[in-house]
Amino acid sequence: MKRLSALTILTVAVSALALAQDVVPADWRKARNAQDRPALERIAGGTQADASQHENDAKVQYRAALAESLRAEVLAEQKDKKASGSAAENGIRFAEKAVSLSPNNAEYHRLWGALCGQTIPANIMFALRYGHCAMDEVSKAIQINPKSSMAWVSKGVGNYYLPSSLGGGPELALKDLEKALQLDANNADAWLWQGIVLRKLNRNNEARKAFEKSLALDSGRVWARQQLDKTPPQ
Repeated sequence: MKRLSALTILTVAVSALALAQDVVPADWRKARNAQDRPALERIAGGTQADASQHENDAKVQYRAALAESLRAEVLAEQKDKKASGSAAENGIRFAEKAVSLSPNNAEYHRLWGALCGQTIPANIMFALRYGHCAMDEVSKAIQINPKSSMAWVSKGVGNYYLPSSLGGGPELALKDLEKALQLDANNADAWLWQGIVLRKLNRNNEARKAFEKSLALDSGRVWARQQLDKTPPQ
């Protein structure tokens, strides 16, 4: 049971990392940042139609997977776990197809792992079905491209949720996020998660600065603003 518990925690953690900052169209980012569910539903529907018409195009399959992951992310932020899990499970088939067509693409592996993790909050039994996928695909992403800032963010968030007694903890998470920021100092998600980890370590003043940096890079992100607002000065 301890192994399953740790696995569940890690896969849930990875779910927060759907956004690959360098590949997301501006209108997708705007919808994600504003938590605009109708817009994200329209985007997902369009990409899935394209995917059905271009089954052998890895990029098209990836876009369909990414759209569902963004939708799942916002649904999770809004506490709609069931809908989030459904969106993520739907996206897995597109991510898996993208990886099968382009197995050496680190970002495709990272997104597949993220989607597997995003299914877990909706149904704890999904940990058995998708848990290993979440961990293995993020590890593959780092193996293929150790300079992927987002892959290191994924690893860091996993360590944040994994208890120290099981090999994780916030201190390790902070090191992973520092690595992510060394690779890309403009990674707003890395700053956001650094703030969350610092708050866990009771370093609230530093956490607030990290949230502020995230918002300076991505000012419309509702969830980042919420994290800043809930973090009191030390």
